Amino acid sequence: MCRNIRTLANFEPPASDAEVRASALQFVRKLSGVTRPSRANEAAFDRAVDENTQAAQRLIDSLATSAPPRNREEEARKARARSAQRFGTPPA
Repeated sequence: MCRNIRTLANFEPPASDAEVRASALQFVRKLSGVTRPSRANEAAFDRAVDENTQAAQRLIDSLATSAPPRNREEEARKARARSAQRFGTPPA
């Protein structure tokens, strides 16, 4: 359920609005325990996603680091290698 919650700070290019929103959506889904809210809860659910998206974006924008930005392709390659080692599957 949390597949889109990942590190979004200090990447080049920076995280897109869609990536930040996807992470916020997964966070709210995890907290609420539902993937799709009922009609009665839809407004509260959507408001929570919007508020979490804004908070996440503010956090990412305000973080300061002296480390060089990470490369998305390199990080993906490392994740595939870790997965292959952990699960014994060949890297894609």
